[in-house]
Amino acid sequence: MMNFKYLLGNENVKEQISTLIESNRLPHAIVIEGEEGIGKKTFAREIAAALVCRSNETKPCYQCSQCHKAEKRIHPDIYEYTATGGAKSFHIETVRDIISDICMPPNEAEFKIYILGNAHCMNENAQNAILKVLEEPPSYAVFILTVENRSMLLETVLSRSVVLSLNGVDTKTGAEFIVNDNDEIDYNSAFNAITALRGNIGKAQESIIGGKMKETIDLVTNICKAIMSDSEYELIKCVSAFSKDRKELTTALSMLKMIFRDALVSKDTNEILSGQTNIVQELSSKYTSAKLLALFNSADELIEMTRKNANNALLITKICYTLRRATGR
Repeated sequence: MMNFKYLLGNENVKEQISTLIESNRLPHAIVIEGEEGIGKKTFAREIAAALVCRSNETKPCYQCSQCHKAEKRIHPDIYEYTATGGAKSFHIETVRDIISDICMPPNEAEFKIYILGNAHCMNENAQNAILKVLEEPPSYAVFILTVENRSMLLETVLSRSVVLSLNGVDTKTGAEFIVNDNDEIDYNSAFNAITALRGNIGKAQESIIGGKMKETIDLVTNICKAIMSDSEYELIKCVSAFSKDRKELTTALSMLKMIFRDALVSKDTNEILSGQTNIVQELSSKYTSAKLLALFNSADELIEMTRKNANNALLITKICYTLRRATGR
C-alpha cells in the first residue's frame, strides 16, 4: 500500500488508489470529490508524489530527490491550477494552456501530472476542452481533478475518470491532529470543532483559528429556536447572518444536519455527536421522528444546493422555506 504521510483516515480510497498504481492500472483522469477542507488537494499531491517517486519499494518514499521536489512543490512535472472557487472561475484559457503544454514529454519523471483544483468551477466549454485531451491523452499524462461534488462535472468527463470520495476523519484522530498542529488550541476546542464539522479537519482548524466556531454555534442554535417558534421573521433574520459568507453557511448547515440527526436518534439513545445537548433535547421534545427526519433530509438537500453555487439571496429564501416546510408550516 502507498505511504500516505499527510492524508488522515479514508482507508478505503487509499487502498483503492494504491491498488491502481501498484498494478499499473491508473487511469489518465482521477476525480477526487469532497467538501471544502476535507483534504482533496493533500490527497492529489500525495498521488502525484507517488507517480514521480523513484523508489522500488513503497511509494511515495519521501526520501528520493523526486519526492523532495514534489513535497516542496517544485517538481517540473507536477502542475497545479486552482480556481478561486466562484462559479465559472476556472477559465477555458487555463485549459488551453494545459493542452498546449501536454504535447511536450515529461522533464524528469515518467509522468506529467496536472492537478486541477476546484474543477467544478469550469464552465461547460472548459470541461469540453479538457474532455478532448482525456479522450486521447499522451501515455504519460495524468489529470487529477478536485471537486466538491461529482455532479458538477459533465457525465462525459466522469465516464473517463475514476472517482474517489473523501470523508471526514473520526473525532479522536481529528482532534489529536489539530492539537499537535497548533500549540495554542486545546483538546476540548478541537474535539468540539471536529465533531460539529463531521471530521473535516480543514474547516475545524479554520473555525477555531478564525474565532468563528462559537459564533457559528450560537447562530445555529438561534436558527433551531427560530424553527421551533412561529416567527418566520426570526428565522429569516438568523439565516440572513450568513448571506455574505458561503463557507460559514455551508458549515452552519452541516452543523444543523448533525443536530437534527442527534434529535432524531436521541429518542432511542443518549448518543449526541454534535455536543449541543440542550437544543437537541428541545427539538426532540418538540417534534415527532417524522418531522426530525424531514429536517435532517432538508439540511442535506440545502448543503448540496450551496455546493452548486446557487445565488446567495435565493439560498437564504430557499433555506427558510425548506426548513419551515419540513416542520409542516
